[in-house]
Amino acid sequence: MSKLRIAVQKSGRLNEDSMKLLKDIGISIENGKDQLKASARNFPLEVFYLRNGDIPQYLRDGVVDIAIIGENVLIEKGNDLPIVERLGFSKCKVSIAVPKESNASSLKDLEGKRIATSYPNTVNQFLEKNGIEANLHIINGSVEIAPNIGLADGICDIVSSGSTLFKNGLKEVEVLLTSEAVLAKSPKLSDDNEALLQKIQFRIQSVLRGQNSKYVLLNAPNDKLEEIISILPGMKSPTVLPLAEEGWSSVHSVIDKNLFWDVIDELKAKGAQGILVCPIEKMVM
Repeated sequence: MSKLRIAVQKSGRLNEDSMKLLKDIGISIENGKDQLKASARNFPLEVFYLRNGDIPQYLRDGVVDIAIIGENVLIEKGNDLPIVERLGFSKCKVSIAVPKESNASSLKDLEGKRIATSYPNTVNQFLEKNGIEANLHIINGSVEIAPNIGLADGICDIVSSGSTLFKNGLKEVEVLLTSEAVLAKSPKLSDDNEALLQKIQFRIQSVLRGQNSKYVLLNAPNDKLEEIISILPGMKSPTVLPLAEEGWSSVHSVIDKNLFWDVIDELKAKGAQGILVCPIEKMVM
């Protein structure tokens, strides 16, 4: 039986988020300590634990079929590889930063300066696009220390919370791109494994829809029912059930979490009462 081979980062936050996603979509991984490869017990899937920077080449060569990888790494080393799903976690920025005492405050101030980075392709393309010439020093790891030891005037690296920049006396002056975890696939993916990928995608989409939505139950006076229903988008339309108390109905619907508080405020203004909100584990469409 064909098995789908997926690569994930072997350690760190992206590894943890990736393994959580696989668990959320019902895939149970037999993962012993320090394993480089593991099999799923309940799905034809093998997990390869790899260095993030090596994953694009493994995809390109067909050693793995799909991968959960940082979009920033894919842009730097695998922009020829197709993204099949954006996953919404492990979000970060790729930014240029300089010492806090530096007079540089914008991209144009970096003309002719030295920039230390692990993302030379990304930086070169960005500088070229903006007509800036700078000298790049390619460093793998601990990029933030480069200005402090006199190796560079600034750095370009991933930024999550900004705490690493703060600890190293750096300030952000330019954001090159924003990034999140994505699901990418190999150009050599077989037809059999393409079918398995579609099953994986269906499950992932159901989980992501659930994470981005809230289930809402409320009591509505019948004379305001039409106005309240007009506020609720739902998946198709809200569910409306009569209450034991005459003149009232129970309304059930789904709200986008990004619109949640605005919708709740409108519902209360229209007379909705007893509003209950529940998380959604998965939403299958």
